[in-house]
Amino acid sequence: QVQLVESGGGLVQAGGSLRLSCAASRSIFRFATMGWYRQAPGNQRELVASITRSDSTDYADSVKGRFTISRDNAKNTIYLQVNSLKPEDTAVYYCNTVPIRIDWGQGTQVTVSS
Repeated sequence: QVQLVESGGGLVQAGGSLRLSCAASRSIFRFATMGWYRQAPGNQRELVASITRSDSTDYADSVKGRFTISRDNAKNTIYLQVNSLKPEDTAVYYCNTVPIRIDWGQGTQVTVSS
């Protein structure tokens, strides 16, 4: 069973940046589209960014131009660079395949203060 471990979250002021990381316990990235999801309190989990095995990317409209997803297959890791953060970006961020095929990790909390 593949395990996913997210890290890199924190408390930042509006306009700040973070780099989130997601490490997989074994190689799956060469065979899967990977994505970053987030869940804010009271909201459903949503997909915010995805990257295919050929490095094509896609973003939710709410984060387009501010977030950048990337992957390092050699390290079994995907990243999410989050810039120009807004209070509404506050959420727990998770990675998984697209569509979802792996048990969720613990996520990493991003809190943006105004």
